[in-house]
Amino acid sequence: MSEETKNTEEQVIATEVQETAAPAVEETVNPEQFLADFNWHKYEEGIDEVDESKLKEFEKALEGTVGFVNERDVIEGTVIRITDRDAIIDINSKSEGVISLNEFRYNQALAVGDKVEVLVDKREDSSGQLVLSHKKARVIKAWERVNNAHETGEVVNGFVKCRTRGGMIVDVFGIEAFLPGSQIDVKPIRDYDQYVEKTMEFKVVKINHEFKNVVVSHKALIEADIELQKKEIIGQLEKGQVLEGVVKNITSYGVFVDLGGVDGLVHITDLSWSRINHPNEVVELDQKLNVVILDFDDNKSRIQLGLKQLSAHPWEALSADLKIGDKVTGEVVVLADYGAFVEVEQGVEGLIHVSEMSWSTHLRSAQDFVKVGDKVEAQILTLDREDRKMSLGIKQLHPDPWTDITTKYPVGSTHTGTVRNYTNFGVFVELEEGIDGLVYISDLSWTKKVKHPSDFVTVGQQLEVQVLELDVENRKLNLGHKQTQENPWDEHEATFAIGSKHEGTIKDKNDKGATVTLAGDVEGFAPTRFLDKEDGSKLGKGDTAEFVVLEFSKEYRRVVVSHTSIFREQEKRNVKAAVKKAAEAEKTTLGDIGGLADLKKKMEAGSKKK
Repeated sequence: MSEETKNTEEQVIATEVQETAAPAVEETVNPEQFLADFNWHKYEEGIDEVDESKLKEFEKALEGTVGFVNERDVIEGTVIRITDRDAIIDINSKSEGVISLNEFRYNQALAVGDKVEVLVDKREDSSGQLVLSHKKARVIKAWERVNNAHETGEVVNGFVKCRTRGGMIVDVFGIEAFLPGSQIDVKPIRDYDQYVEKTMEFKVVKINHEFKNVVVSHKALIEADIELQKKEIIGQLEKGQVLEGVVKNITSYGVFVDLGGVDGLVHITDLSWSRINHPNEVVELDQKLNVVILDFDDNKSRIQLGLKQLSAHPWEALSADLKIGDKVTGEVVVLADYGAFVEVEQGVEGLIHVSEMSWSTHLRSAQDFVKVGDKVEAQILTLDREDRKMSLGIKQLHPDPWTDITTKYPVGSTHTGTVRNYTNFGVFVELEEGIDGLVYISDLSWTKKVKHPSDFVTVGQQLEVQVLELDVENRKLNLGHKQTQENPWDEHEATFAIGSKHEGTIKDKNDKGATVTLAGDVEGFAPTRFLDKEDGSKLGKGDTAEFVVLEFSKEYRRVVVSHTSIFREQEKRNVKAAVKKAAEAEKTTLGDIGGLADLKKKMEAGSKKK
């Protein structure tokens, strides 16, 4: 302790003693007064209580003197002695501090003379001992360094201690910081264990003071280096430039290539002149390859690369002798509803439109003829070397079935075909491959009123038809099904004469009336007013009753029937019979009266004669 400090303390103590000392004069003391004035602090502590203002004055006097320290100060001390359990630290104060060796477990090489940072926990404990802490000092200093590194962007060293969920635990200045898995490297990391127990450089990217959490990143340093490289590379990029790169990522639509800090995309269509289903058919991950720069945006952040452009286009190697009309063989590589793309040579494709696959005019899909991977033979229909386009045809390899159509299918001839599909107005029937005909809905049946073809036929059904009309120039064939059968209306004309009665069943019913099924599958129509029954109710769907024919038309195949007319006609007949009978009865009665009158006259005349 310095001489100046000792003199100052002696002066203050001397002043306090003079002020508190009582004169040595004997006097009578009142007990109550004695207890009130008794110095209990001195009695209990063994020393007089010093006035608070005097203490502050004393501390102020000590400020600036050598060896004076404040509590919570972090200062540098020197190890002056090491025991089995403690380290004695001199901080150039009035006494030395004692720190447990447990606080130096991280530093097994601690020796006398080493400089260490300590926190003044207490200037004096109850025994007057200076209390220091190296651990607390390290934590405070560590947080100061971490905060400073976060503010300034300083690169710090950290020791990777272990793995944890979602990342790693890193020791930075004695503080456990979190390193997320996504912040380890710019590339996805598959094996975290390779970084454990390694010292690496990091950047402090986030601090949560409330929860004392620190997040660090190694990726940020790599990105910063890459950004510098990227700017240098981007500044030298030119269209058409060939660069070496490494396949970084493979997706379904293309390949990302690392050009040395700058990523470019090779679209799947720019990988190969031939069609491919997935980029991994051409390249693999981490593969080195040369690519050409095709295009980039204004700031060169999106770079379009090409691989196939480094080799000659297959169309340039296409034989010059190949011409329209030649036959070629190839493999179906792409299939769509409208046609199929056939690769006739590597990288050279031709389109076979669905209309060129069959002579049939019936609309079908390309999947009905070929599938991907099929080997097909076709004829070249068009060839444009400049635009690199080729169209092919399969049907041209077979004779046109319409060539001798008039011989095979003359008007009036009867044939059996297959129902391919139908529309609201009719049915398409295929007589043979390439020969389709239409049966209008009115030509399906003589007797049935067909609302929709699906009610009469099904797709794939065999149907007998007769050729009604033939238009060779427009390739149109009009067919009929009912014409292959006798017209039953010739016989129906006599059977369903007007006024004839027939049993029928209500097939369907609407607001206007009902469709009635009669004998011989003949359908008649009964207006609503003719559906009344004798009891006043109406006939319903499924009811069977007797009907009378009101109207018959062979030309329009129309029969109008009535149920109501049957009993109403009978009513008329009953009335007529009743009237006739009443009239006859009246005549009989009048005749009897007249006879009696004559008899009376005769009797009266006889009595007078007598």
